[in-house]
Amino acid sequence: MPFPGHRPRRLRTTPAMRRLVAETSLEPRHLVLPMFVADGIAEPREIGSMPGVVQHTRDSLRRAADDAVRAGVGGLMLFGIPREDDKDPLGSAGVDPDGILNVALRDLAADLGDATVLMADTCLDEFTDHGHCGIVDADGRVDNDATNHRYVELAVAQANAGAHVVSPSGMMDGQVAAIRNGLDAEGLTDTAVLAYAAKFASGFYGPFREAVASSLQGDRRTYQQNPGNAREAIHEVDLDVDEGADIIMVKPAMAYLDVLRAAADVSPVPVAAYQVSGEYSMISAAAAHGWIDLKTVVLETLTGIRRAGGDIVLTYWAVDVARWLS
Repeated sequence: MPFPGHRPRRLRTTPAMRRLVAETSLEPRHLVLPMFVADGIAEPREIGSMPGVVQHTRDSLRRAADDAVRAGVGGLMLFGIPREDDKDPLGSAGVDPDGILNVALRDLAADLGDATVLMADTCLDEFTDHGHCGIVDADGRVDNDATNHRYVELAVAQANAGAHVVSPSGMMDGQVAAIRNGLDAEGLTDTAVLAYAAKFASGFYGPFREAVASSLQGDRRTYQQNPGNAREAIHEVDLDVDEGADIIMVKPAMAYLDVLRAAADVSPVPVAAYQVSGEYSMISAAAAHGWIDLKTVVLETLTGIRRAGGDIVLTYWAVDVARWLS
């Protein structure tokens, strides 16, 4: 039986007491808002599988980004959606300075300057007609080295457009080193690299495929990680840090909190975690049915991600949470 003087409930008696002794904090600065901007639409377009999330026009993106910054979120992660007829096997619309993602980055850089951290998804899947994250060879396989060359072009274009952070998410071997060297060669030494170091082949990405109008047929299991492999994930983290990653990412978050904790234990750089589309939609659907309380569960899950070691959390609820916490 515990010694009678040991009564942990003494430290739970009031909100002020609980706040004083809280081991893990959740603050707006920890949060990054993923945002989608689409070419060729006149009004924001709702994403059916992600209630409350939209594909933005350039103008609505600018308004929403300003709202997010005013709410206090730490950063914005941009995904671009080209017109369907602008997709090609090489993802040329992603490299094009006048492509939707790059013009949107320029818009936000002009509007917001250094008031936020502007991040760009550095991947090809939105821009390719086959929907893969890389260049596909004659045998239908993703060519690792050709893809890395394309990632360098993407990263340079995004940095020139105003991104503070480029974010390679394709899980190619050597992608971080290639991008770091490519940026430095162009004098873009202040542009940071956020590496999707442990990105798993997950079923939780389904709604995101709708959000970016993906053309993917098949799957990405030859380059995204096996969900059962935690040691391999930490090896990937180590490799990306050695190649020069400034921040590393674990994705998804909630089903991989053990990996997130292990990554945080070994990483000398900040660790991000992405609460992905399927996690968002799952919680939203349960709340819409009255089975759970949305605010309670959102805050609980994000606190859990922080507790597991996430220094930065990407979540579609970033603005809502920032306002709840204010």
